[in-house]
Amino acid sequence: MPYMVQKTNRKEFKMKKFKGFIKKEFYHIFRDKRSLFILFGMPIAQILLFGYAVTNEINNVNIAIFDKANDAQSEKIIQNISASNYFNIEQIIYNEADIEKSFKKGKVKAVLVFEPKLAKKLTKDNKANIQVITDATEPNTATTIINYVSVILQKIQMNLNKDIKMPYQIKAQTRMLYNPELKSVFMFVPGVMTIILMLVSAMMTSISITREKEIGTMEILLVSPLKPFQVILGKVFPYIFLSIFNALVIVVIGYFVFRMPLEGSYFLLGLESVLFIVSALSLGVLISTISNTQQTAMMISLMGLLLPVILLSGFIFPIESMPRPLQIFSNIIPATWYIIILKGIMLKGVGIAYLWKETLVLIGMTIFFIALSIRNYKIRLE
Repeated sequence: MPYMVQKTNRKEFKMKKFKGFIKKEFYHIFRDKRSLFILFGMPIAQILLFGYAVTNEINNVNIAIFDKANDAQSEKIIQNISASNYFNIEQIIYNEADIEKSFKKGKVKAVLVFEPKLAKKLTKDNKANIQVITDATEPNTATTIINYVSVILQKIQMNLNKDIKMPYQIKAQTRMLYNPELKSVFMFVPGVMTIILMLVSAMMTSISITREKEIGTMEILLVSPLKPFQVILGKVFPYIFLSIFNALVIVVIGYFVFRMPLEGSYFLLGLESVLFIVSALSLGVLISTISNTQQTAMMISLMGLLLPVILLSGFIFPIESMPRPLQIFSNIIPATWYIIILKGIMLKGVGIAYLWKETLVLIGMTIFFIALSIRNYKIRLE
């Protein structure tokens, strides 16, 4: 009997220790802010991002109107289009040459061209045409725009045909610019190129520098005859060449295997790519200044760079259809501006005259990341 009591007490003691161990683990988890963020913050952030950003719908897409008719019927159709939540009339065009300019500037995603004497043709022939010209560098968005315009025109037709015997027909004639065959690879090559350059430049750089800090060799390097900026430059220099090589490989494969067009200047494409690589490298250095372990650097790089690049840069999903806060946030992602540059040079054949704003933004971001990294390293050294 005493043996049974002793055995029971031993089991109770082990169970008590086990419960104490579980409590201790819960305590460590709830004490660690990073663990709490991973457990509770990331699922919430991801469901919100995927819920709002991952959509094939379009809202408030900027379009232009070229009204050759200027009659009561064309004005009525324009009012119906403007009243929908799908389109925002950004520009009124008065001549054919401005259509191409609007697309190259990236102001609009589509132009609606109303044929002359539209109201008279409806009355006389019971049919009229409206040309829908779309920027097909984003094939899914272009197709969706055409479908939405067609639905709006069908509703207008139904209203017009209520009280007449001979039904009116308003047809949408479509024209796709820059990607008439709607090849999705024309959208994915610039996006994949951006993701790879961002990962190789930013993530690998941050992990490389953080590894030196984690094993304790960074302090040795910083007290060596080399200056701190030379140490950092030496660490990131190889990744510049690796990133340039990756960019070259992607462009060559895209051109020869997938027939990705290269309408613009090769030299400008190279310069812009080097600028983006330097921007991504400076961002990687910045991440390394706030990370003490490789695991932290990788987590920040993947969650802070990879997800936003895929979801919020306009790579797959149109920025115009996202909620306003996400649209604003997308502007601080370097990849957003680089993708615009790539599509402009590769598909539209535009030069620096049309891409100067995006280029200046990337230069400004690079200077900001470098300045912030230098400041963080100075604080660390002090």
